[in-house]
Amino acid sequence: MPASFDQLYARAAERHGGTQAVESQLPVPKSRETLAAIPDDRWLSEMTRRVFQAGFNWSVVDTKWPGFEAAFEGFEVHRCAMLSDDDIDRLLSDPRVVRNGAKIRSVRENAAFLIELAAAHGSAGRVFADWPSENFAGLLELLKARGSRLGGLAGALSLRSLGKDSYLLSGDVVVALKREGVIDGPPGSKRAMAAIQSAFNAWMAESGRGLSQISKVLALSAG
Repeated sequence: MPASFDQLYARAAERHGGTQAVESQLPVPKSRETLAAIPDDRWLSEMTRRVFQAGFNWSVVDTKWPGFEAAFEGFEVHRCAMLSDDDIDRLLSDPRVVRNGAKIRSVRENAAFLIELAAAHGSAGRVFADWPSENFAGLLELLKARGSRLGGLAGALSLRSLGKDSYLLSGDVVVALKREGVIDGPPGSKRAMAAIQSAFNAWMAESGRGLSQISKVLALSAG
């Protein structure tokens, strides 16, 4: 049976200099209304940043990011969804961006995905804001299934960086989940994701904290 949240927290505090040090590292998610008000172009921008960072040097992408914003004209979703093959070819020759064809095409595909969400719910931000923490695994599955290249950490990092209460299945978190017997292998299967969600739900109920803070405590308890 997994350790209680209090036990996880005590382990994290012991490893990282006490409770004050732990608390100083815990993220604070944004409110639902603040999340819902984030324009769809900012969701597309952040998704694109995380897609390009995957398997690549993050600092290179961050340094070039103003160029990405200019090359993709602010990531306005309708404009990006209408990128033609000629536009894609032009971007493949644009020194302002990292010239990876599959990742550049993902911008067009993710723009179309966000437009679909907005058509059904008013905005993509509203979907992400209202999605219940108790089924965060379902939101990750939505991003993986209907988005482009948003599986793994890319989708979760996009949500976390814009303030959605979320867990990140980073290396340290996966180590902690294995240590606690929540999973016994990689976290990608539906069975593993259901077990992870169940464990987080139990820790939320026990502690009154959200996914982001529990996720960070797990990471600190391992790293």
